[in-house]
Amino acid sequence: MSSLHRPLPDSRPLRIHPGTTTVVVGTGRSGLAAAALLDHLGGAVRLVDSGTVSQEVRDLAEKRGWDVREGEHCTEQFERAALVVLSPGVNRRKLAPWLTGLRAAQVIAELELALGFVDAPITAVTGTSGKTTTATLIGRFLEAAGRRVFVGGNIGTPLSRYVLERMLAAEAGSSSNFKQADNLVLEVSSFQLLNTSSLRPNVGVLLNVSPNHLDYHQDMEEYLQAKLSLFAQQEPEDTAVFAEEMRELVRTRCVTRARTVYFGTQSDLICPALPGRHNRANIAAAFQACLPFGLTHAAAQTVLDGFIGLPHRLQIVAERDGVVFVDDSKGTTVQALRAALEAFDRPVLLLAGGVFKGGDLAGLNPLVRSKTKAVGLFGASREIFEAAWADAGTSLFWEPTLELAMDRLWHQAQPGDVMLLSPATASFDLFRDYKHRGMTFQGHLQTLGERGHE
Repeated sequence: MSSLHRPLPDSRPLRIHPGTTTVVVGTGRSGLAAAALLDHLGGAVRLVDSGTVSQEVRDLAEKRGWDVREGEHCTEQFERAALVVLSPGVNRRKLAPWLTGLRAAQVIAELELALGFVDAPITAVTGTSGKTTTATLIGRFLEAAGRRVFVGGNIGTPLSRYVLERMLAAEAGSSSNFKQADNLVLEVSSFQLLNTSSLRPNVGVLLNVSPNHLDYHQDMEEYLQAKLSLFAQQEPEDTAVFAEEMRELVRTRCVTRARTVYFGTQSDLICPALPGRHNRANIAAAFQACLPFGLTHAAAQTVLDGFIGLPHRLQIVAERDGVVFVDDSKGTTVQALRAALEAFDRPVLLLAGGVFKGGDLAGLNPLVRSKTKAVGLFGASREIFEAAWADAGTSLFWEPTLELAMDRLWHQAQPGDVMLLSPATASFDLFRDYKHRGMTFQGHLQTLGERGHE
């Protein structure tokens, strides 16, 4: 790689004139990070949310002098806006009726806002599944190669938060304890990529693509194009990393000038905390992504030897009476469920259900038949799962809650089984998020252990 730092284009960084109305859509972690950065840049911040804004956010907005408007979107929420910044997951198409008159350059993702203020090398990871594990591994690998690393974006800390902290540190001078990163590792979603045009990663990684977020994207083609757009701005000195099975897709569909490399699952790098073929692919992808920065095989294996896995991602959380409990609540897609089932050679008691995002559930029938001894469905999408798995040849039932489904599976469990929460859905029917769902699973299994079999 000929240059690890790059000059910013002449049009960046973004300049906000004092008092300019800047609208941030969404009041989650990324939205608040964007609002804080815009405020520091001198913008008059307006927070907009189609739902109900929490009291905590209201208190923060009052303290900072931000305007807050909630409820169903309308023209008044965007009046006089010179810039609209979208949180991840905000559907730009649904905002179109109220954004008339704004140029495309005036409606951007939170990620796009922050990119104008960084010049460190960027490694960006996208894909349907495995993004968080791979991005985390890349961060650990780069640290092992002697570099200071920021890992964030769609996970953890939004890039806008890092940018603001760096600005504040520069203003504070020697009194600041802020450590500027040598490398930025960003997990990026299809939502972010749809509204980001200036991202040029030194290393871009596409792990896999399978149907996902079809409740958001117009169709699978739009979803695929969002993922492939990660590589559109790359130059010959950059690196594009793809799964081995994507060679034909890259040849026919991906437009990039970058050096292209591929990863498989045959690497001799191993990690006991990351079981399954899909995790071997994640490890191989992370290793390939770090080679341009001097990572050695020995250093990578040392990292893997000490890696303990990530919460809610095929996380072994307990063993009760010979039954292993695995929390894969982050497995929100059909492809993630496939990978989870393939990771175990024991009989599986599967917990699935929630807000279905699309995908070929029926295509899992052979795997469900061979791997599971029972499936406990819970929450929403009952009809979709029951129709898809009616001929899967496994015991199948539905309960309204996760806890009730766990109770019924526990009564069927025997030593040597795995009770696996891998729902293949979003969590918003019964839970705040996938973390809440996973913690509910972990909390309830303690009760199962105390009560024993009935």
